[in-house]
Amino acid sequence: METNHHTATTNISDDLYGLFPATSPTKSGPRELPEPDIHILTRDAVRIPAHASILASVSPVLENIIDRPRKHRSSERVIPILGVPNDAVVAFTRFLYSSRCPEEHMEKYAIHLLALSHVYLVPQLKQRCTKELGQRLSVDNVVDVLQLARLCDAADLYLKCMKLVANHFKAVEETEGWKFVQDHDPYLELDILQFIDETESRKKRTRRHREEQRLYLQLSEAMECLEHICTEGCTSVGPYDMEPGQKRGPCSKFGTCQGLQHLFQHFATCKRRVNGGCLRCKRMWQLLRLHSSMCDQSDSCRVPLCRQFKLKLIHEKKRDDARWKLLVRKVVSAKAISSLALAKRKREEDQLGETRSHCGDHGIGSFRL
Repeated sequence: METNHHTATTNISDDLYGLFPATSPTKSGPRELPEPDIHILTRDAVRIPAHASILASVSPVLENIIDRPRKHRSSERVIPILGVPNDAVVAFTRFLYSSRCPEEHMEKYAIHLLALSHVYLVPQLKQRCTKELGQRLSVDNVVDVLQLARLCDAADLYLKCMKLVANHFKAVEETEGWKFVQDHDPYLELDILQFIDETESRKKRTRRHREEQRLYLQLSEAMECLEHICTEGCTSVGPYDMEPGQKRGPCSKFGTCQGLQHLFQHFATCKRRVNGGCLRCKRMWQLLRLHSSMCDQSDSCRVPLCRQFKLKLIHEKKRDDARWKLLVRKVVSAKAISSLALAKRKREEDQLGETRSHCGDHGIGSFRL
């Protein structure tokens, strides 16, 4: 038995510390170290020789263990690491000496090394293991890694696991890991289900917000087209004092303008609008009212009924309801954001044009930026 232990110790120590030079090891040889003064004991009773000063300098937990008073001065100093495979302990010890971990060791023992790096407070190794496990996540192992990430306070890895579970929950439900969680860890199961529910709620809020923003942008564009039609005129509708024979080409927002022109033409001839029975006319009234709420030049504004809407509010001493005010504020905000985005895009296009022109002067005008 002793011979077997001795053999194991000798074979391990040959390349244990990872201090052999990467190139030409035969020329310069390994870096010399003093005689080991402490041993690490694995679960299979394998003893790994080590140096107390090096272990203590890398891990504060190991430093506390080493500094702990012994019952007998003559007793041998041993640090037991019993919960993981022998080779994982060897890989851990190697990292303590060299700050390196071969890819094959990381592939086999990343989970064990993450646990060891957390227990013994080795942040560099913990960061490396977290990154490695995050890259190798799959539906089959995600629940196991999630449990470990929670125990080891690996927040980034925990979040990454949660997202994978939420995105592939149907497949994760079929795994043994999920069945184990259901049977033995109801708190983690509850955390996962709450995270999935919050994720779905957040997605719905995001979709709703995008749809609202799209609507506000459409209304903002409609307000611009309304002013354009009533001041300059478009293809078929224009101000009353503009020559009817004047030809006008389609504007840059003709899709919206065309719809508004059709709405204007219907509004002018509809016989049901007086009694409020026409939905298209109601829509036109709302657009005109929205313009009036946003317009700050009612005395000189050429949009129909702009001034009348404002006077009506004053005479009747009414205030716009809260929802209408919110709508006006959102449309004004969308208009401002759209104007800023347009100005930024124009600046970028101008800069790109200047760059291309400059490149053309040097004979590389066809270079794709």
